[in-house]
Amino acid sequence: MYIRMLIFLEVIMKEFKDYFSKSEIVLWSSSVMVIIISFCVFDRINYMTLCASLIGVTSLIFNAKGNPFGQLLMVVFSLLYGIISYTFSYYGEMITYLGMTMPMAIFALISWLKNPYNGNKAEVKVNSIGKRENVCMWIVTFVVTFLFYLILKCFNTANIIPSTISVTTSFLAVYLTFRRSPYFALAYAANDIVLIILWILASLYDIRYVSVVVCFIAFFANDIYGFVSWRKMKTRQQEITNVVSIM
Repeated sequence: MYIRMLIFLEVIMKEFKDYFSKSEIVLWSSSVMVIIISFCVFDRINYMTLCASLIGVTSLIFNAKGNPFGQLLMVVFSLLYGIISYTFSYYGEMITYLGMTMPMAIFALISWLKNPYNGNKAEVKVNSIGKRENVCMWIVTFVVTFLFYLILKCFNTANIIPSTISVTTSFLAVYLTFRRSPYFALAYAANDIVLIILWILASLYDIRYVSVVVCFIAFFANDIYGFVSWRKMKTRQQEITNVVSIM
């Protein structure tokens, strides 16, 4: 199954070989290699985990370019990750990804498709949010976090504190993604750190989950790159807009 997945991803990347820079190809290839090696060493059974990891890391490299295809892959990843979380009673992760991240990824996909940069559907127009919206975002984030904590407590969620913090970072990430802010990648990076801790705790009971830890370490590297890429993209778009306005 994972061989078919690799072939599918290789076909996608070959189609976009002139679209990605050499450094982006190296980042993606290295991430895929590390994920596969960790699967072969620690797991060898849960192919769904491997498929989710490969789809997820591929979505991030497209997201770094502001390509809506990345959000489509994120929808698929959220579905698979929700199922994986259920297997270790991480109901917070399951509810967060199936009930929040996946639906918001769909909304983000629509938002990105509706806001292409200069008609280029392969690049979204980078947006900035004001101070008032920032304040509202944090208020809503606090409310969502508190409500999810109560829900997770009712489900006797394992490792409830980091699971609740994961809800916070996930909500910020999906909201900023929807609003096309470069800071969505930093929010996802923060979420990756929380998830690394969560799955390290899980791997203490079942070593197979080490492959999930490695997956989110790869995600962290890609999300940091995504933030840098979006900052450069925002600067480039602003410079072009300024030149056009002067002309």
